[in-house]
Amino acid sequence: MNRTEIMQKADDVIKDQKLREMFKKCFMSTLETSLKVEGDKTYIITGDINAMWLRDSSCQVNHYLKLMKDDQDLQNKIKGLIRSQIEYVLLDPYANAFLNTEDVPREYHDTTIMKPYVWERKFELDSLCYPVKLAYQYYKETNDTTIFDKQYLYFIHTILDVFETEQYHSQKSSYTFERDMAKVWNLRKTETLQNHGHGFDTRYTGMVWSAFRPSDDACALNYNIPGNMFCSVILSYLVEIVRDLYHDERLVERIIDLKFQIDYGIELFGTYLHPKYGKIYAYETDGYGNHILMDDANVPSLLSLPYLEYCHEDDPIYQNTRRFILSEDNPYYYAGKKAKGIGSPHTWENYIWPIALTMQALTSTNQQEIQTLIDMIVNNTGDTGYCHESFDVNDDSQYTRPWFCWANSLFAELIMKVYF
Repeated sequence: MNRTEIMQKADDVIKDQKLREMFKKCFMSTLETSLKVEGDKTYIITGDINAMWLRDSSCQVNHYLKLMKDDQDLQNKIKGLIRSQIEYVLLDPYANAFLNTEDVPREYHDTTIMKPYVWERKFELDSLCYPVKLAYQYYKETNDTTIFDKQYLYFIHTILDVFETEQYHSQKSSYTFERDMAKVWNLRKTETLQNHGHGFDTRYTGMVWSAFRPSDDACALNYNIPGNMFCSVILSYLVEIVRDLYHDERLVERIIDLKFQIDYGIELFGTYLHPKYGKIYAYETDGYGNHILMDDANVPSLLSLPYLEYCHEDDPIYQNTRRFILSEDNPYYYAGKKAKGIGSPHTWENYIWPIALTMQALTSTNQQEIQTLIDMIVNNTGDTGYCHESFDVNDDSQYTRPWFCWANSLFAELIMKVYF
C-alpha cells in the first residue's frame, strides 16, 4: 500500500468526517511540511523549530515505514534520513539536535563543546537509541542491508563507547552543559544542569547516565528509567545486526554484557514498592536510594514501555505503573472540563500532550478507552485539525507549538493501527 492508496482507504474505512480529515492532514504533515532532500541525505525539522532532533525525526517517519515496499521514493527518503542521523551522531554523540547549515543566530549561549551543525548539545540517552531503532525497522521492512557499512559499524562502536562511559559519569565523563539563564528571561531552570553543568553525583548502577529527559528538560536524578529500558531494547537490535551482518562475536558479547548490566540496574534500582499501587517503575533514580515517581508525556516514557517492546501490556509491574501514572498521584497528570491525561514539566500546569493521549491508546487493550482517547484528541485541536505539543485541559484554544510534526505522525500511526 502506498501513500495514495492510504488516502483512498481512509475515505472508505473512516466514516467520521472530522476524524478522516484530521488523519489525512496528520499523515502527510512530515512529508508536506518538514522534509528536505539534499543529495542522498534527508533532513527533517521538528516543525516550528528549524532544527532536526534525532528523536523527533525518527518518530516523524515511523508511520511511513510499512509503506516503503510499495513506495521506492519514500524508502529512499527514509534511507537518506538514516544516513543523516549516523553522520550527525558521529559528529557529536552528545548532541540531541542538529542543523543543515554550519550555524544560525540563537538567543542564548550554552557552555559546552559546540561544533558547527549542532543546534543543541543536551545529552539525552534516547537520542542515541532512536537512530538504531529506525535503522533496524528499515532493515526489517526492506531487507536492504546496504545501510550497514563500515560507517555504521563505527557508529555502533561510538554509541557503545558513550554508553559505557556514562555508566560511570561522575568518574569518567567530561560532558558538561550549562545554559546562560540570565540572557533569556523566559527560560526554565530545567534548561540547564546543576552543579556547574555536571549534574548531581550518581552511584554506579549498571544503567547509563542521562543529562536530559526526552522532553529536553534536565533530569532531576540522572538515571532515567524509561530511557534505559529503551536502551536495553535497542541493544537487542544491535546484537542481531552485528551477529547476522558483521559476524563479530566479540562485539556481540560486548553488547550483551552491557545490556545485562542495564537490565540488572533497572531491576535493582529502578523499581519502587508503592503503598497504594504495589511494585512500580520509578521515572528516575540516582543509585543512592532516591526515586522520582512520575511520568512525562515524551517518549520513551513509562506509559510507552509495551510500544517500545520492553514489556507486554499485561506485565504486572507495567500495569501497576500504568495505574499510577494515569492517576492524579502522578504530579503531571491533569484532568479538566475537556480532557485528561499526562502533561510535562516542560509545559504549563494543566496542559496535557496529544503524544501522551495517543500513546495511552497505542498501549491500551480496551477498545472503549481507545475510542475515547481518539475522540479526545480530535476534539481538542483548537479548531486546527492538527495535534499540538500540549493544550489546556479546560480550553483547547490555548495550546503550545502550532506546528509539531511528531504529535501528528504518532496520531496517524494510531489511526492506521485502529482502522487499517
